[in-house]
Amino acid sequence: MNPADKDVIAAIATAPGSGGIGVVRVSGPGLAALAMQLLGKLPQSRVATHAAFLGEGGQPIDDGIALYFPAPASYTGDDVLELQGHGGQVVMQMLLRRCLALGARLAEPGEFTRRAFLNDKLDLAQAEGVADLIEAATETAARCALRSLRGEFSALIDDLVERLIELRMLVEATLDFPEEDIDAVDRNRAQERLARLRAELAQALAKGRQGSVLRTGLQVVLAGQPNVGKSSLLNRIAGEELAIVTAIPGTTRDAVRQTIQIDGVPVNVIDTAGLRETRDEVEAIGISRTWQAIERADVLLLVVDAASGVAVRDREIIARLPQRLPHVVVFNKIDLAGEPAHTTEPANAGGETYVWLSAKTGEGLDLLRRALLSIAGWQATGEDLFLARERHIVALARASECLERAEIVLGETELFAEELRLAQHELSTITGEHSADDLLGEIFSRFCVGK
Repeated sequence: MNPADKDVIAAIATAPGSGGIGVVRVSGPGLAALAMQLLGKLPQSRVATHAAFLGEGGQPIDDGIALYFPAPASYTGDDVLELQGHGGQVVMQMLLRRCLALGARLAEPGEFTRRAFLNDKLDLAQAEGVADLIEAATETAARCALRSLRGEFSALIDDLVERLIELRMLVEATLDFPEEDIDAVDRNRAQERLARLRAELAQALAKGRQGSVLRTGLQVVLAGQPNVGKSSLLNRIAGEELAIVTAIPGTTRDAVRQTIQIDGVPVNVIDTAGLRETRDEVEAIGISRTWQAIERADVLLLVVDAASGVAVRDREIIARLPQRLPHVVVFNKIDLAGEPAHTTEPANAGGETYVWLSAKTGEGLDLLRRALLSIAGWQATGEDLFLARERHIVALARASECLERAEIVLGETELFAEELRLAQHELSTITGEHSADDLLGEIFSRFCVGK
């Protein structure tokens, strides 16, 4: 453990700005002396204690509530002192400076939760659930993050690891004790266990991918030629007038962003400048930014006029799209073209989806919403999802690949055992049983200060 992980740390734990209550959190070994100087007494454990927060000369900085949680029964596993005062920016900074003067140092982002992980109060997946719960953009995402924080995701991973260990014990006994009276691994029995593990891992990976959509949201870019109704569509989807709408081509010069929810899934919609040849320097910059947004998108909505259909210029836009990027061709203005709202599914996995709608009236908008969820791979699976990060998805996918290779080498005991070991290692990185310091630094640096 890094010696710095035993320092006394302090930070303002409430959001910046003014509020009725503000909290300064202090954690570290031996907080009794700091509490005596700051409060004039050591508060009773886990009892809300009214106290004056004292400055250097004994003058009060603020008047509030102190909560003391002695180690190891605290959030971090070390002594924790939480000071609840009035939530003004100035008084919070004064209280924090007093804690620093008494020997604490300013906590780094995520350092309180990092200590909880290092002191075995949380595993790594649960620690990430803390940040995901704070950052959740929808109620569905918040509920999924809470399940991760409470350990449901970790329990699923631990169960898979335990089953892998049992199979490894069965296999490796024949390698470690060849002289003992141990039967060789029964091929059919091992294959049955492996098949069950692969099926459960595939299910976990599917849930993880669903949870990843909930966590990061779907990045959707509106693109197309000028004056086809992209800004009107954004306004209709968002339910408010976000983008300026005129009949003049090239009105939108820069990206306009809005986050909406579709069945609890956050969708980040970006309206962009119309794609066309132009000599206008400002519009050209907007068009360049449009292509940059397209490169980062998960889905592209290519908006066309329903009356004229897909033009040569639209096909040129499609030809320039990244191959990985799925797209929906949105035939807008059906109210003028006399078309009914409808949709056609792609004939193959890489094909185009077509949706006919009216941004003006809203007719067909539900068809577009369903098409976006379908492209995202979203399926309403009930309340058993967990928020997954990219590293979780990668670890689950690599473990699945190991088990796939294990099935191929089932008859070669040493290779079979090695693939099982590698699969176990990949899964263990999710909960932090095997984790490098640089990974921990990367994860916790993304937390907010004070958590």
